[in-house]
Amino acid sequence: MKGKRFWQVAVLVVSLLALSACGGESSGGGSGANIAIGPPASATNGLSKVIFEAYGLEEGDYKEFQEGFGDAADGVQDGNIDISIGILGLPAASIENLQSAAGDVKLISLTEEAVTHIEENTQYKAMTIPAGTYEFQEEDVQTVTAYAILMANTDTIDEETGYQITKTMIEKASENTHAQAKEMTLENALKGSEGLPIHPGAKRYYEEQGLTVDNPVAEVSADGSKNELILGTGSQGGTYYPLGGEMATIWNQTIDGINITNTETGASIENMATIRDGNMDLGMTVHETALFAVNGEQDFADNEVPNAAFIGHIYPEVVQIVTREASGINGFEDLN
Repeated sequence: MKGKRFWQVAVLVVSLLALSACGGESSGGGSGANIAIGPPASATNGLSKVIFEAYGLEEGDYKEFQEGFGDAADGVQDGNIDISIGILGLPAASIENLQSAAGDVKLISLTEEAVTHIEENTQYKAMTIPAGTYEFQEEDVQTVTAYAILMANTDTIDEETGYQITKTMIEKASENTHAQAKEMTLENALKGSEGLPIHPGAKRYYEEQGLTVDNPVAEVSADGSKNELILGTGSQGGTYYPLGGEMATIWNQTIDGINITNTETGASIENMATIRDGNMDLGMTVHETALFAVNGEQDFADNEVPNAAFIGHIYPEVVQIVTREASGINGFEDLN
């Protein structure tokens, strides 16, 4: 234990020296904090702007970096990023890895006023991350959450393929070793589907299992001839990519006649746009982004996605805002 503690202290000292060498300084109470807001085509990117609005932050109060979760965590570790905003499964392996490397990770709580602003302007809802969720976390953290869901391209996923994908996703979830796979249950299956058209194959499976499905049923033009399918996930440092990789492996091992390849993307917005353009067959996304896409709102204004349908809930997406004790930052209110 003494040796472990020595190396944690050594890593912290080296990181602080690196900060000093590159001209970085504690941003607590000052302007110009470096904040990673997620990849350009991600739900994280859009939500970050709403968070800044909630605190009255303007250009000059921060410098934004549109980094994937892995690169953002590296930046926090190196001291080049002061705050990283992520929409991740709970607990997030990238945050646990960051703590192992840096030794002084801290989760930032949102104020009640900020949570209210976010709830009024998005589909995200208040949530508390209980103390002890991470070994380093001594207090409850106030944040917001949404749902990660799977959407299908109705031009390429026919009813039978949609049925088999849905059935396998639920019934083989226990074979998936990713921590978030436990959330893919029949009980959770329709979470995040409100307001979305459902794929007829998914509807058939859920009704066979006794669920009531009230969603409008999407029209499918696929004829079942396509067997090489693309699954859009997210950046390698996030939750979508590793979880989607295991999902694809299980589908390929279980469903005859198809091969699903998971691919790294900018996540939610990019996935929905790529489905629209016919270059993706399945896409992981935050449910709010899917609503915007099918309704032609926000990033999809005048460019809606008419060929996407709900397959199923994947896991709760929790907004997790990370800094380090070395940054001197306790909350976004310190940046005004």
